[in-house]
Amino acid sequence: MTAAERARALDAADPLGVFRERFVLPEGVIYLDGNSLGALPRATMPAMERAVRGEWGEGLIRSWNEAGWFEMAQRVGGKIAPLIGAAPQEVIACDSTSVNLFKLIAAALEMRSGRKVVLSEPGNFPTDLYMVAGLERQGLAERRLAPREGLLEALDRDVALLMLTHVHYKTGAMHDMAALTRAAHEAGALVLWDLSHSTGAVPVDLAGVGADFAVGCGYKYLCGGPGAPAFAFVAERHHADLAQPLTGWFGHAAPFAFSDDYEAAPGIEQLLCGTSPVLGLTALEVGVDLIARIGIERLYAKSRALSEFFLECLAERGIDLDLVSPDDSAARGSQLSFRHNEAYPVCQALIARGVIGDFRAPDILRLGFAPAYLSFADIAEAARHLAEVLESEEWRREEFNRRSAVT
Repeated sequence: MTAAERARALDAADPLGVFRERFVLPEGVIYLDGNSLGALPRATMPAMERAVRGEWGEGLIRSWNEAGWFEMAQRVGGKIAPLIGAAPQEVIACDSTSVNLFKLIAAALEMRSGRKVVLSEPGNFPTDLYMVAGLERQGLAERRLAPREGLLEALDRDVALLMLTHVHYKTGAMHDMAALTRAAHEAGALVLWDLSHSTGAVPVDLAGVGADFAVGCGYKYLCGGPGAPAFAFVAERHHADLAQPLTGWFGHAAPFAFSDDYEAAPGIEQLLCGTSPVLGLTALEVGVDLIARIGIERLYAKSRALSEFFLECLAERGIDLDLVSPDDSAARGSQLSFRHNEAYPVCQALIARGVIGDFRAPDILRLGFAPAYLSFADIAEAARHLAEVLESEEWRREEFNRRSAVT
């Protein structure tokens, strides 16, 4: 049986196949970059139309009350909560991942008075490390980096916060969240998990592992659209001690009292800062509802099956690429990353064929497997295209075109 025939059989038996039609997918495109920007749910467009024409256009300022705009950040956060193993009152949808990182890093440092070290790993997503650098310039933090295999040894009594990305953005390697959280707590440190490449793709149980803080974005697997609001999680046991530094009016206990003095709102609401982005939250809520309906366990099972099928298809064609993602699908997120000296022109050659993946410097070809809308037929075709690009050295033309454009 050919790869295409096996793909048809797998698609016929796929219980998630019916959800593919819930997304806008351009004709002639195989989209393997949902781990950067998720596809557009069809329901987003009418939802945005209602929000713009009805709530904004007709309701005007009355919609803050009548359309529930004031409660959107809490409502959408509460819908994200079950996807990450949290309680609704522990998650709020607001700001960007970077801003939420800054808030929670600063809050954690204040909660661990006398300690200044924020421990992470080299090669973590840059914004995570940049946020620590900003606090370091203010004399509030001290950045320490240790390789994955050395994190446990680096957890000494100077560490205030262990900050890691659950699924690595470049390799897809997944940390043992439970073991690292436990080790950090034993050392007296708090833990902040970046779930940007996890939420909506792999199972996460923040309550089960005893996590302290987490952040994540809304535009990847949650399909909230470009620049979608992010979310922040704070375990309820820390709410009374939390003091985030961006004390904006929406996080005030009584924002419409217009007091000169700041008083933090109780609970997770104190993580709000400026006015909630209503249109962004409208789009995000559609994506969250759809992903929640499909179910994380089913999505994770299919993502593993898709990536394993892709590797099988490559092997059948005799393609032996340097896989930098873990071999075990249970140890990686919903992506496969390959090292190739000409990864950039290979990626461009694939895009020219309608297979959209992405490149991560200096030499990584990264392919995302968003199970909500990808089919096994997509995967078989993508593997065929990649094999043909490599076998024909078609990428050399893309590299020539790139260099010609530069010179």
